[in-house]
Amino acid sequence: MMAWLQMWTIAITALSVSLAVADSHFPLVEAEQLGEVEIVKKETHPVLFRQKRDWIWNSLYVEEEKPAPNPYKIGQLRSSQTVGVKSFKIEGEGANTIFHVDSKGDLFVSRSLDREEKNAYHLTATMYDGNNQLIEDSGEFVVQVTDINDNTPVFPKTYNGSIMERSTIGTKVIEVRATDADDPTTANGELKYSLIQDRAISPFEIHSTTGVISCKTNTLDRETQSRFVLVVKAQDMRGMASGSTSTTSVTISITDANDNYASFTRRIYELQVPEDHKLNEKIGTLELEDRDEVQNKEPIFTIVNENSKMFSIELSPNKDGNLMLKQALDYETKSIYTFTVQVRETLRFPADNKNSAVTTAQVNLKVLDVDEAPLFSQPIYTFNVMEERMVNNIGSVKARDPDRANKTIRYSILDKDCPISIHPFTGQLSTQRTLDRELEATHMFQVKAQEEPSGLESFVKVNIIVQDVNDNKPELNVDEIFVCENDRTNTVIGTLRATDKDDQPASFTFSLANDNSNFSIRDYGNSTADIMVKEGPFNLDDPKDYSLDVRISDGGSPLQASITKLAIKSCRCDARRIPTQCKAGARRMGVSVHALIAILLCILTIL
Repeated sequence: MMAWLQMWTIAITALSVSLAVADSHFPLVEAEQLGEVEIVKKETHPVLFRQKRDWIWNSLYVEEEKPAPNPYKIGQLRSSQTVGVKSFKIEGEGANTIFHVDSKGDLFVSRSLDREEKNAYHLTATMYDGNNQLIEDSGEFVVQVTDINDNTPVFPKTYNGSIMERSTIGTKVIEVRATDADDPTTANGELKYSLIQDRAISPFEIHSTTGVISCKTNTLDRETQSRFVLVVKAQDMRGMASGSTSTTSVTISITDANDNYASFTRRIYELQVPEDHKLNEKIGTLELEDRDEVQNKEPIFTIVNENSKMFSIELSPNKDGNLMLKQALDYETKSIYTFTVQVRETLRFPADNKNSAVTTAQVNLKVLDVDEAPLFSQPIYTFNVMEERMVNNIGSVKARDPDRANKTIRYSILDKDCPISIHPFTGQLSTQRTLDRELEATHMFQVKAQEEPSGLESFVKVNIIVQDVNDNKPELNVDEIFVCENDRTNTVIGTLRATDKDDQPASFTFSLANDNSNFSIRDYGNSTADIMVKEGPFNLDDPKDYSLDVRISDGGSPLQASITKLAIKSCRCDARRIPTQCKAGARRMGVSVHALIAILLCILTIL
């Protein structure tokens, strides 16, 4: 019995050594084919070594898109525990649908996988003995889907960019970008960019990694070529010939800069203008040729000689030169103008047409004769006329025909009620009636001048200023005057003043026209005088009315005088000479010396 036990122990020991040797020569995770092993070797993923309790395995890998008409083995689940009879169960992502395990622990995949859809599957495994008793509880493992180059690069759109002509070398134009759904950590998803053009003739280049398109010349010229269409290629596998490719178009517009001189389209410009052309209006256009766009054109015009006082040049909306009139033209004085015009420009870059641009031109301007209306010698006429006089020659209004025909001019005044008349051929003005400055100091009217017999006409304004003559009598200007019963001799009872409608300054003097026994006038020589008591007494009950005749002289030339009867009331006054009771006196009357003479003559005639 003891010998049998020893033999059994030796046998078990030998079997254990045999299994250990076998484990040292064969991997616990097996690959079904050499190809699978090679794919694993090419991957840059770190090999995952997991050990939970007694589970022993490496990460498992599946190549994406590998056909699976029949399930194929991708590895084996192993445990360090030695059990004669065992079974396995898996759970997790794809368990028992995509992935299956047999009783030996061999793991199979049953369909093609797509890494871009899912790149890893996380599962757990448990192991049971022949009596379905749990030997090894849940252990996690990962099945990774390895990438193949099954996606082509994709550009999201076509591109449009712009760059200014004459830009420096290296100026960035635009950046393009493509995407690739393959693994970006492998060559399958690493892109390189290139232009599908002859590099020797293309003015642009692209950075192979960033996709930035830049200019590789400083001689871009919009006027030569204003647009370029580039084809950009994106290729995976780091640009190797085996990589997948896609393309997009990039349209590059060349924007304008001011790099061309303005040039006259002609060396001689022949223009015509009527002599009645309005000031500051265009006579004609001096066209320019400038290949730059209008917003970048900056021509500067110069008129060389003294004709710059007569004419100017302004820019038109499209940057040509508009010849403008600064001073009035007269065909009869000068009918032809010839002058030189220059144009220049300050450019940002050297000009392409520096040697061919025409920067000097001659302008020949012909003034055309126009039948013009009569031209008055003055824009307005002003004459002075003495009032109260008939004047045959106030002055003359003169107009002429500015044309060479020199037609006869006829004058007329349109206002039929005008007190002034005009000679139809000489333009001499005269009065039709005497003027009164006090009624109307100024007369304004228009004179018409018309070419004979019924030609053009023009009008001018005439002012007649009526000059003053001392023809108005002075008028007494005094407040109501009263005398008190107790006023004594030389008492001042009132002050005399006067007014005159004439414009001339007056020096009024006052005196008594008739002797008066009760009152006297004292003139102070300053256009004022006082009325003084000469002799009383005065009595309110006396029926007599008091008055005096006041003579006023204005001191003018001719001298004008007037006599005014001034009524004086008699009053009873208090100690302060304030009236307490008065008797109404006669109303004041004014009559001139001439009127008194006329009245006397009428009386004598009647007698």
